[in-house]
Amino acid sequence: MQAQFHGIIAYPVTPFAADGSPALDQLAKLIDKLVADGVHAIAPLGSTGESAYLSDAEWDAVAATALASVAKRLPVVVSISDLTTRNAIRRAQFAERHGADAVMVLPVAYWKLSADEIFAHYAAIAQAISIPIMLYNNPGTTGIDMPPELIVRIVKEIDNVTMVKESSGDIQRMNRLMQLGRGDIAFYNGSNPLAFAALTAGATGWCTAAPNLHAALPLALYRAVQEGDLAAARACFLQQLPLLQFIVKGGLPTTVKAGLRLLDFDAGLPRLPLQALPAAAEQELRQILAALPA
Repeated sequence: MQAQFHGIIAYPVTPFAADGSPALDQLAKLIDKLVADGVHAIAPLGSTGESAYLSDAEWDAVAATALASVAKRLPVVVSISDLTTRNAIRRAQFAERHGADAVMVLPVAYWKLSADEIFAHYAAIAQAISIPIMLYNNPGTTGIDMPPELIVRIVKEIDNVTMVKESSGDIQRMNRLMQLGRGDIAFYNGSNPLAFAALTAGATGWCTAAPNLHAALPLALYRAVQEGDLAAARACFLQQLPLLQFIVKGGLPTTVKAGLRLLDFDAGLPRLPLQALPAAAEQELRQILAALPA
């Protein structure tokens, strides 16, 4: 594996300008901030980055900008998910050419996919690139729920699928994955409210949008778990839990962009049909942010 992903993997939003186009300069500034804050890796173009709402040309521009901005200071895993295998391969190859250390693949489909179709999707992408793949299971956004048995089969039978991000929100499934994989699968938590449980259960890292608004607390949680100080880890987790619950409930692009605006960073509005955070919810977010340590 070309890069070892661990710790806090930060998902930047994709800023938009007033005319609705990707604000690439702001994206570069946001990535610089995340790197300076000390996160362990960057993951552009996931659901937080509104990848599903970008044209191919916009996606390419955001991916290239993100990779150029990181400039090998940290590992980068680029989410290349798409409805079609053909365009997922195109995106994966684009990311590899521009220096990505790995790609993340979430099956996206209008029609319900069979286990064999999902397997073939991953196999085709894997054959087209030489960098590692992070398999991503998020039934809440895709409607596709890959059972642990299928996930382990994909990892064991497709050589460069080496990592698994699980966002179902079910800690028992995470434990089942590690049991079936016999400890050989690099597992990453994608459910913000389960961060403490997942990290203490042995997750290699936590993929999260929270560092856009406050990087110190996720980093402190990970560090406390690594040091075996579970009391400190639990206290740190509870301190940030209101923020984690709020951004998940309100939708990551919408809430994170509102939070950035409250922190005097202009990331623009989410792209329609997503709408700006309502005023009452924004006030609640303001209070949550104000309660966090500086």
